Amino acid sequence: MKVVYTAEGTVEGEGRQGKGRSDDGRLNVDLSVPKGMGGDDGPGTNPEQLFAVGYAACFHGALKGAARQDKVELTGTSVTARVDIGKGDDGFGLAVTLDVTVPGLDRAAAEGLVAKAHRNCPYSKATRGNIEVTLNTVTD
Repeated sequence: MKVVYTAEGTVEGEGRQGKGRSDDGRLNVDLSVPKGMGGDDGPGTNPEQLFAVGYAACFHGALKGAARQDKVELTGTSVTARVDIGKGDDGFGLAVTLDVTVPGLDRAAAEGLVAKAHRNCPYSKATRGNIEVTLNTVTD
């Protein structure tokens, strides 16, 4: 793989209750543990929220790329990622649901673009075979 960009982030303090920042200073966040995981639901964000936003952004870019390749014009698209964290016999794990809104296309065409985006999205590639990812295509 020829690297074209490297993101770097550092967390200090108490891990999930620490502070996170990117090396370029563009991201600087307090972290907190959600109530559902025994925390106080403080003012900070958490790794699952950051992963959800990152995956949604990456997948949306892959969707737009798939549309360009297929010469399909898209407007009003959005991707919402829900990241679940749960505990099983082997410890904590993640699952993701992507709600992909593709207005103005028939269901078959929209699902084709979503499938292509899922094949090409780097986050989808990284999670494939590791966690459950559910795709929901909305065409309203």
